[in-house]
Amino acid sequence: MFFDASKILWLMAQPLGVITLSIAVTFILSFTRRMQLMRAILSGALILLFISSFTSLGQVMLSPLENRFVRPTPEPETITGVIVLGGGMNGHVTLARGGYELAESGDRFVEAARLALRYPHAAIVLSGGDASLVGVTEGDALVAPRLLSGLGVDPDRILVEGRSRNTSENAQFTAQIPAVRAGGRWLLVTSAFHMPRAVGAFRKAGLSVEPWPVDYRTQGVERFSIGRDDPLRAFGEFNLALREWIGLAAYRLTGRIDALLPGARSGD
Repeated sequence: MFFDASKILWLMAQPLGVITLSIAVTFILSFTRRMQLMRAILSGALILLFISSFTSLGQVMLSPLENRFVRPTPEPETITGVIVLGGGMNGHVTLARGGYELAESGDRFVEAARLALRYPHAAIVLSGGDASLVGVTEGDALVAPRLLSGLGVDPDRILVEGRSRNTSENAQFTAQIPAVRAGGRWLLVTSAFHMPRAVGAFRKAGLSVEPWPVDYRTQGVERFSIGRDDPLRAFGEFNLALREWIGLAAYRLTGRIDALLPGARSGD
């Protein structure tokens, strides 16, 4: 229920959805000659399009999420294992063509491979199933073992959790794996902007994990400015940031995390 509702609501709440709906409503209103309402709706759509495509607001919104957690330095000498969250594979393409096609967040699995080689005795947990609302795709937890094995990681070290469709389920189902439940030092690998929600969900599931952020999208010192030279990239950053902040709010309101922006300590 929560999964389906979140997918449908985001289709309408994302900037492109709001802009499209605004244009559609304005078109309908054009037959009624309600000019003031039409102007108000179009003005809102134009403002949203401008701030999302021609300013650095997306980076400004992403920066505090990415800065929330940092990797420990120096790297630990030993660990029990690595938990890698899905979202870094193009499941539709791999389902049709085979292999392992990395998506924009593919850094998650590049880092997973590096850590697997850095810690040859650590277990590697891959969490992520088919998260598509319509159609069928291949979950990352099914694709990633092919990639890691191809890079020289022993398949016997890889534990697959392929049922989860969102971050909350990543945590809940991973917590059911005996090796993870047994405790130890586990690194949690996901995109830096997604780490606060991931850490909060894993804490809620009763797991103590060590954040290991990757896939950074900002330099960490962003300020608001106007005049981006790549409007499409700016729009994507704003869309990504808005989705993550809405996700944090939804998880907090539904009790899936204990704080709107989880911090470095479990009580934060």
